[in-house]
Amino acid sequence: MEFNDNDVSSNIEDRRGFGPVGMGVGGLGLGGIAILIIGALLGVDPASLLNAVEQTQPPPQAQVQSHEGAPQDAPGHFAGQVLRSTERVWGQIFQQSGSQYRPPTLVLYDNATPSACGMGRAAMGPFYCPNDEKVYLDVSFFRDLQTRFHVPGNFPEAYVVAHEVGHHVQKLTGTFERAQGAGRAGAHGASSTSVRMELQADCYAGVWAHHAGEGMARISDQDIEQGLDATAAIGDDRLQRESQGYVAPDSFTHGTSAQRVRWFKRGIEAGDPGNCDTFSASPL
Repeated sequence: MEFNDNDVSSNIEDRRGFGPVGMGVGGLGLGGIAILIIGALLGVDPASLLNAVEQTQPPPQAQVQSHEGAPQDAPGHFAGQVLRSTERVWGQIFQQSGSQYRPPTLVLYDNATPSACGMGRAAMGPFYCPNDEKVYLDVSFFRDLQTRFHVPGNFPEAYVVAHEVGHHVQKLTGTFERAQGAGRAGAHGASSTSVRMELQADCYAGVWAHHAGEGMARISDQDIEQGLDATAAIGDDRLQRESQGYVAPDSFTHGTSAQRVRWFKRGIEAGDPGNCDTFSASPL
C-alpha cells in the first residue's frame, strides 16, 4: 500500500521516549494487573477487562509529554498517513449524511501510557478509549503482525488503525452509548454486543479501504489479501486454539476468523457504513 501524497494527520500525540508517566504499579493496583494477565491468558479482550477493573477508579491525572510535529520515523509516519486518510474518508461520509466528523487523536507510545480509560499497555494491543476519543498504539504491534501473526506488508498495519478509528465512528454515532444503556457493553460470547461491536469496526475498516483506494492510496489485490489474512489471524477461535488448545465461544470478544474476514470484506465491497449493521445480523 502506498499513499498518493505525503500528508500526515496533525491529530497525533507522539509520547514515545518519555516513558509511562505516573505508572508505578499502575492505576490498576496489583489485583487489577493480575486480572489483566489472567484474562489475556484466557483470550479475554484486555481493553474490556481494563474498563471493568477501573470503573471504580478515577482516570490518571498525570501530565504526559509528547513530541511536537509529525512523526519522522517510518512506522509513525505511516500511521499518521493512515489516520489522515481516515479523516478524509469519514469526513466525506459524515458530510453526505448532513453531520460533521470529529476526528480522534492517535497516541503513539512505548510500553505503557495513561489514558482516560486507565493505563494503556503494549500487551493489550491497539485500543480506542471513548472517554478521551483517542486511539492508542504502540507501533511495536506492527512488528508483531509480521513475527507473531505472520502477516506481511503494510496494509494490515493500516487496517489496525482503521479498525480502531471504526470504534471512534461508533462513539460519534451513538453505538457506544446505546450498548452501555442496554447494559450489554461488557458481555462476552459468540453473539454478544462486544463481538458485534468489533465486527462492525472491522466492517468500518473495510469501508475506509474502499474509499481510500479510490484516489487517496494505491491498494493492490495483494494488499487486500494481506488485510484479510490479518483479520483471520486475530479471530477469537484461532487465538484461543493457539494459546489454550481449544475454543471457548462463551468468552469470545471479537468474533471468529471467518466472521472478521466476512465483515471486513463486506465493508470493502460495499463502501457503505449502512451495510455494517452487525446488531441486526442473524447469524453473524
